[in-house]
Amino acid sequence: GAVHGPDGLADNLAAACAEYEVAISEAGGVDLQILGIGTDGHVGFNEPASSLASRTRIKTLAEQTRIDNARFFGGDISAVPRHCLTQGLATIMQSRHIVLIATGRAKAQAVHQLAEGPVSAMWPATILQHHPHVTVLIDNAAAGRLQLADYFRSTYAAKPAWQGL
Repeated sequence: GAVHGPDGLADNLAAACAEYEVAISEAGGVDLQILGIGTDGHVGFNEPASSLASRTRIKTLAEQTRIDNARFFGGDISAVPRHCLTQGLATIMQSRHIVLIATGRAKAQAVHQLAEGPVSAMWPATILQHHPHVTVLIDNAAAGRLQLADYFRSTYAAKPAWQGL
């Protein structure tokens, strides 16, 4: 398999985003999309209030996202970029299979909204409720706020092997 992302060093970032969308289409689409989830429910860098119909674009990062990602910049929030390129939610939704991974208590509210909340731009990950093939892999801490945790565990335990992920 191949992993591709938009060219964040391009001179024309808007054109790089458009070219990325074309490249996805020309490749026949995305087979497997691997996502994390932010504490505020963002996926990719589709921050709260992102359009549910968005395509690959330039996004301004929310302050919470910058705080959460400071660990990748030696703990220095001033070194965390204020903008990024991200696939949009509509782009993500065209993937054939989505695997979302979340660990830790800090992700529990976002996981709860993802699985049990209403679909809302305020919790962008909730759009995944409309996708036909999403696999969510979480630890017990991230599952801590799920009202239906026991149900989800029992359905996973009873899942037929032929279904795969």
